Amino acid sequence: MNEEVRAKVDARLKEKGLSRADLARRTGATPQAVTRALNDTGGRGGSIPPLWAAMLEALDLHLTVEPGQGNRSSEQ
Repeated sequence: MNEEVRAKVDARLKEKGLSRADLARRTGATPQAVTRALNDTGGRGGSIPPLWAAMLEALDLHLTVEPGQGNRSSEQ
């Protein structure tokens, strides 16, 4: 994922008063995996697959994240 997406996820965690460990529990991931994804540690940070990255770049598109409007977006 790009830095904008990572920053929005971190901001949303703070907004909801959640930790990365909380996010790990909600997603069934390990806290280490969540930290790697949000820090892009060692290139194992949940990168966009190379083909998708190339297609987005070729079409001058940028991946962003927006808050959802479903019930889960308002849970704390």
